[in-house]
Amino acid sequence: MLRINKIRFVVALTGLMMSSLWITGIVCAESETGDKHQKSYRVAVVPFKVVKPDEGSATAFCPVCGNAVSAGEVVQDAQRVLEEIFLDRMRERSDVELLSTDRAAGAYQRLSIDARKPGYLQILRQVGKELGADVVAAGFVYRYRERVGYDYSAERPASVAFEIHLISVADGKTIWRGVFDKTQKSLMEDIFQASSFFRGGARWLTARQLTRLGVDETLKTFSGFAP
Repeated sequence: MLRINKIRFVVALTGLMMSSLWITGIVCAESETGDKHQKSYRVAVVPFKVVKPDEGSATAFCPVCGNAVSAGEVVQDAQRVLEEIFLDRMRERSDVELLSTDRAAGAYQRLSIDARKPGYLQILRQVGKELGADVVAAGFVYRYRERVGYDYSAERPASVAFEIHLISVADGKTIWRGVFDKTQKSLMEDIFQASSFFRGGARWLTARQLTRLGVDETLKTFSGFAP
């Protein structure tokens, strides 16, 4: 009887795995240690934006570091979804003092339309200086394709690619950079991403859910500004 129960358990587990959903792609981040004596940092978040590839190309480039990313379809307001999720996570941190997003957006818009405007990185630093920020956060959406279907049956999976930079206002260096580039796949397509199955809840995620997972995944590499 014990042997039969073991066989049933193995069969059931195999069936569960064969019907599971997985997420594959790229998650990476880079960071530099900040001032160990500073307990919190004033952070200005400029409006996140969509970065599209040049005509005839499928590759987009980060406005800050030039990182090449496979770009694609971006639904309306995708950048606002990413920004909202990122802001929510920043509000949870004790080492972050978030400055007014309205003031940051206003300063960024005004400086961006200046006919004599400098490069993008310099605009970010100018926004930070104007607001008295220590750090400026900038985010870019390269691909945001919505799921077609339902939680447990999808004709087309969600696919998301984005990048976020935390930039020191003092010297323009990137303190932390997170990159997320993933498309959800079924277990039959890729059996090597077991952890993603559990984080995804064993279902087909929406693009927003995949984005939230991506923000959480990348921010795991961010140790913070202070010890």
